[in-house]
Amino acid sequence: MLSIQTQLFEGQSVRLGYIDYEKDPEIESRWTHNSEFMRLLEIGPVYPLSAEQVKERNEALEKQVDKKGNIFPFRIRACEDNRLVGLAMIEWVEWTNGNGFIRLGIGDAGDRNRGWGSEALRMLLDYAFGELNLFRVSAAVQEYNTVGIKLFNKFRFTEEVRRRSALNRYGQRWDLLLFGLLRSEWQTNRKETTR
Repeated sequence: MLSIQTQLFEGQSVRLGYIDYEKDPEIESRWTHNSEFMRLLEIGPVYPLSAEQVKERNEALEKQVDKKGNIFPFRIRACEDNRLVGLAMIEWVEWTNGNGFIRLGIGDAGDRNRGWGSEALRMLLDYAFGELNLFRVSAAVQEYNTVGIKLFNKFRFTEEVRRRSALNRYGQRWDLLLFGLLRSEWQTNRKETTR
């Protein structure tokens, strides 16, 4: 399990933080205009949003957090300047079965490939298993998202389902991969990586 010294929300380079309803919408709006990023983050249709639309979406998300208690949205911020660099979420939590889905993405291409996604995923898993006491987490990744697949493989997620030709993107059909990780696997992985 987690030690008393484990930082749940702060890594070496990034932290998981709150949604800033005044500053974040402008940045998140810019990300929605980046079709490459949105096609990596989302499985469904994507479309650009204005800053006001993003703000409304985030406020609606906050109401859902309060009402249902099965969604946990975070923003990924750089430790050096508290700048918004990405999104992270635990959603569709089924408390009875101890299941949840995770999602994350680093918004700007210049902020990717710096290890920030790995740090954010580690903290998200620590929160999901160590605090929420989930039994398993799942993640959906598009076949063309080779960076996402590599990230989940690094954390020893297991490919559990491959929905063949489930997505129509970039003028061709792609598989949708569903990965899963059990709490016992997370505990073993944490012990091995802290040795």
